[in-house]
Amino acid sequence: MTRIAARLFVGVAAMTIASAAMAAQPADLLFLNGKVITADEGSTIRSAVAVKDGKILAVGGPELAAAYTAARTVDLTGKVLMPGFNDSHLHTRSLARREIEPAKAQSIADVQAMIRKKAAELGPGEWITGYGWDEALLSDKRNPNRADLDAAAPRNPVALTRAGGHSVVGNSLAIQQAKITRTTPEPKGGLIEKGADGEPNGMIRERNDLFLSLVPKDRWEDLKAGYMQEMRRYLTLGITSFHSASGSLNDEPVGKGGVAEKDSGLTFRRFQEMARDSGYSLPRVTMYTSHPGAKRLQEYGHATGYGDAWVRLGGIGENPVDGGFTGPTAWTLADYRGLPGFRGKGRYSDAELLELVDSANRLGWQMALHAIGDAAIKQTVDAYAASLTKMPRKDHRWFLDHFTIMPPDQTMATMKKFDMAIAQQPNFLYNLEGRYHETMDPWREDHNNSVGTPAHKFGIPVAFGSDNLPIDPRVGLYAAVTRKGPSGTAHGYAEEAVTIDEAIRRYTYMGAWLSFEEKTKGTIEPGKLADLIVLDADPLLIAPEKLLTMRVDQTYLDGKLVYDRLAK
Repeated sequence: MTRIAARLFVGVAAMTIASAAMAAQPADLLFLNGKVITADEGSTIRSAVAVKDGKILAVGGPELAAAYTAARTVDLTGKVLMPGFNDSHLHTRSLARREIEPAKAQSIADVQAMIRKKAAELGPGEWITGYGWDEALLSDKRNPNRADLDAAAPRNPVALTRAGGHSVVGNSLAIQQAKITRTTPEPKGGLIEKGADGEPNGMIRERNDLFLSLVPKDRWEDLKAGYMQEMRRYLTLGITSFHSASGSLNDEPVGKGGVAEKDSGLTFRRFQEMARDSGYSLPRVTMYTSHPGAKRLQEYGHATGYGDAWVRLGGIGENPVDGGFTGPTAWTLADYRGLPGFRGKGRYSDAELLELVDSANRLGWQMALHAIGDAAIKQTVDAYAASLTKMPRKDHRWFLDHFTIMPPDQTMATMKKFDMAIAQQPNFLYNLEGRYHETMDPWREDHNNSVGTPAHKFGIPVAFGSDNLPIDPRVGLYAAVTRKGPSGTAHGYAEEAVTIDEAIRRYTYMGAWLSFEEKTKGTIEPGKLADLIVLDADPLLIAPEKLLTMRVDQTYLDGKLVYDRLAK
């Protein structure tokens, strides 16, 4: 090459580089060299993502490195980037001053030790409460009873709520203060267990309020920090959005949906307050609203969809139509195994339930009622259908929560006809494995918590969530794909499972769809919110058992890093 030609080549090359630099578009964040699970309709896989102003700017491959300049570049080194999980049903808790944590106990003796320590801290006469014990996880393999609690705290009333929230056990002082005796009639919608001697054994099913209404009320100011701490924990699990199944209008002004006596529960205003105080670094929330009665609901003046990208109103729920299998008091169409004549209990008459649904429908609300047993599911579907026949709605996205026992095909067909959906918790199969075997006939046990048939056979939309058994998408993914519990035994027929691609989409896109936000989040596509997570393993390739130990390395909200497991 001549000297003149060489100079010409260098000049052209310099101009090319300069042109490329000028053509590169600005971005705030660039992810490169990864495996990007977009969770879009085609299960598209890419390797790079550009983010600007909190939204996804571009999704592609290595070419994005030249197409965009970014203030920060993350080399994924082959790791998986995917949309954050959107949990369609969970309950956020805060630890009160008088509470213990029986969920951490491995035996009844451990629970007793916690109670003794708290009794010494609080002094005689003070109530001791707690949440989360599960007899299946205790070495004793039985429920704690009044005698166990009496031995630990004879001078303190004690009431401990089981995991799932459908049962509570109290000691003798709690029973006395609740004025419960051997002759107390069964409470509406609930059950008071008795021992062989005919005396209450401390266990109450589905009417926790008989004890808990007697506990001195906590102040919101005392619980707020605990709620925020729990929501930050969700980020470590990759949950960037969730539907709070606990919510009320109680702190609204009187005459605008509220009540005079304010409580410490979660509300729309309080979720907004926590979002602001966190600097918008907590997961986004869609809040279910417990039906407050037709008058208060009309006074409120807002409905589903009110709010913003951080806190918005979801459906009316999860007002339980029946109990659950943690009781067990789920309302079924057939007798419980080994309990002739017992089918659980419903909470509403047909007329009462239809009145509740109609009052919400008339005001434009989405419906999100709790229905676990097949009898409760049938009653709920019938009420939804009757209301929608009288007052048709387009794109209402009404759904049933839990949907543990598949109802008759006719009910499934009605759901399809009226465009109803399901918010399913596949992790129930994992954590209630033993309880299902004890209480269900073989057909219902095989089909419990089905995540395949409703969608594949009937075309019914299904979103995934975890409730609180436990709050962990990994368990839901594993159970949905394998149909296995802790025993390692597969439950039910293969058609009740889904592929890992389907499971991921139901835990991301479908949660956004339930809140009418599928155009703004739930997949990695241009224009959507940059709510993203980085995983330390590839859920599409690892053995299903490894899903239970897969970890979230990083979590991003609006393209901002809000959790980093590997940070020094």
